[in-house]
Amino acid sequence: MYSKRFDWNAARHPLGEMMAERMSRGEAILDLTDANPTRAGLEYAADTIRSALAGPETMIYAPAPRGLAVAREAVSAYYRELGETVSPDDLLLTAGTSEAYGVLFKLLADPGDEILIPRPGYPLLSHLAGFEGLACHSYPLRYADETGWSVDLEVLSAMVTRRTRAVVVVNPNNPTGNYIKAHELAAIDKLCRAHGMALIVDEVFADFPAAAFPPPSATVVNRTSALTFVLNGFSKLLGLPQMKLGWMVVGGDPGEAAEALAHLETLMDFYLTVGTPVQLGAPPMLAGRRDIQRQIKARIAGNENWLEQRVAGMSNMHRLIREGGWYTVLAIDDAIGDDERALAMLTADGTLIHPGMFYDFYREGFVVLSLLPPAERFADGVSRLIRRFGQRLP
Repeated sequence: MYSKRFDWNAARHPLGEMMAERMSRGEAILDLTDANPTRAGLEYAADTIRSALAGPETMIYAPAPRGLAVAREAVSAYYRELGETVSPDDLLLTAGTSEAYGVLFKLLADPGDEILIPRPGYPLLSHLAGFEGLACHSYPLRYADETGWSVDLEVLSAMVTRRTRAVVVVNPNNPTGNYIKAHELAAIDKLCRAHGMALIVDEVFADFPAAAFPPPSATVVNRTSALTFVLNGFSKLLGLPQMKLGWMVVGGDPGEAAEALAHLETLMDFYLTVGTPVQLGAPPMLAGRRDIQRQIKARIAGNENWLEQRVAGMSNMHRLIREGGWYTVLAIDDAIGDDERALAMLTADGTLIHPGMFYDFYREGFVVLSLLPPAERFADGVSRLIRRFGQRLP
């Protein structure tokens, strides 16, 4: 009776089962995976935001498949501040980045076609592709202690088949935090051009580089020749996931971009999902982003520095290089499996961590933590993790 695009009866992971049990008993959980900025103790300009959403024009419905011009002009101004020229006519608004992926998968591929995504990576992408009847194949990111993460371009190239329709790049990647390097982008762009594939670049975390690793560029916009879709939105950029405003910049080959925009306008005319209030409020909200970004960057840097100091005294733990984003990856060298470690932390310490296998890491021995929790909560949770699994240097 139901679509076979999703395993509706899949068993819940034991970690999820245990979480549900503890919550049903009213037991406290210290969540080191929580990356919800609205629950992180940040100080939003709430009155300004509410005012931006409450104008009299919000009571008028004026459907616009590409999004209201006032919002697209505000996004264009954002890119202008990054030093890039983006015409409002090259922008299309969506109700968040997840919807943007879904729309693009509808545009670019037929059921049975293939999308290439990074590994390790965010598990949502394979589900979104699956909902469109597409196959996701993962190209590897390699890690070296001296240089951090990099794309295995040779393997990526070998994975392309006649049914590959797009390559997804997350810039910086989630959860590994690596930005796409100039030579990697150039190689992937060339590969896409050679095989008639599109390039999808997700930049939701792009405004949050680590101080020690300035990105090659603020955005990949205007840096490709293949048909390219660059995604971003309010969820991370403004720390406002509840606003559900995302966008895509359509670029690359001018002829292909124009054709894609026309098709996307047709697609979006069937949905018209983006709310009027948030579109009208986009200009002041985007213009006021720096204060909340300052707070988020300070929180991330403070938690990361504290973590680095603590694991420096451990013989079996080290933090992997993070170039950007809100997450950090901790490598732990012992004989304990990722799932076993996460279950032990929740059972014995009431602390939630994500095992690396959630993100399709290539082996056991990794923990993924959000750097967004309040400092006291983060320090408490990490201290529990280190007490349980850390081995001090002699």
